[in-house]
Order: sequence, then structure tokens, then C-alpha cells
Amino acid sequence: MKVSDILRVKGNTLYTITPEDSLADAAQLMAEKDIGSLVVMANGLVVGMLTFREVIHTVVKNGGSFGTTTVYRAMDPGPLTCTMATDMDEVRRMMLDRHARYMPVIENRMLMGVISFYDVAKAVVDAQNFENKMLKAYIRDWPEDESEQANEADKPAA
Repeated sequence: MKVSDILRVKGNTLYTITPEDSLADAAQLMAEKDIGSLVVMANGLVVGMLTFREVIHTVVKNGGSFGTTTVYRAMDPGPLTCTMATDMDEVRRMMLDRHARYMPVIENRMLMGVISFYDVAKAVVDAQNFENKMLKAYIRDWPEDESEQANEADKPAA
């Protein structure tokens, strides 16, 4: 399974912000849209990732307030990225290695979407459910014992 398969099912709604925006505005947008991340864009390019983790760390560091902090001061400037052709096993490995919950999908320097750890887990569960369904159907249609089939063939027609 590839990243493109997940984005096809997930859809392509994207939420972005600029490095110059205030962290308070970013948190407000994340709360309004009930999302855990924003892709930070500048001049049409991905320059960072802002997740609720970075927001919380920055607010705690600021003594519990946003103050005048910009997104630039809080964002991860080097987020993991993948392409549409990246295999899901590779995405899963990369996310686990870096404890990343969100990963921008970039194709030819263009942002195509964001894949979350939830999206990856859901795809794995859906694939396993499909495989289980196919295996159960195969088992239900299992041919009878070969010796019984041979005996049936030897019986005269009625």
C-alpha cells in the first residue's frame, strides 16, 4: 500500500499557516478545525510543521501564555516528509523512529497532503480486516476432503 492510496480515501483538505503568524492564531485554528497539525508554508514551499506538541512545549516554556510568539519560534523546521509513492511500511517505520504523528506528503516540491499516524493505523486495520474477510470466504468454500471427492467420483450416477 502506498501513501497515494491513503490520501485518495482520506481526501485532500489541507490546513496551512505561515511562519509569521502568531502561535495564538495557529492554536485557535487548530482548535476550530479540530486538527492536530498545521503545515507551515512560505513562498509556496513547506518550511515546517506545527503540531499540538510544539504548541504545548512553547506555551509551557512561556510560563503558560502564548505571548507574542510566532509560529516560526515554535514549529519543527525539519519535519519528516514522504511522497505519494512511499510505501506504508516505510512511513510507519519513519514515524515510529522519530515519534512523529504527522507527515507532509510532497511531490515535486508541491504539498499534496498530510498523513497522520491515525491514517496509517486505520489503513493497516482496514487491510487486515479485508484480508481476514477474504480468508474466511476462502475457508468457507474449502473443497471437501480429497478422498471423499474420489469416492464420490467412483459412485455410479443415479
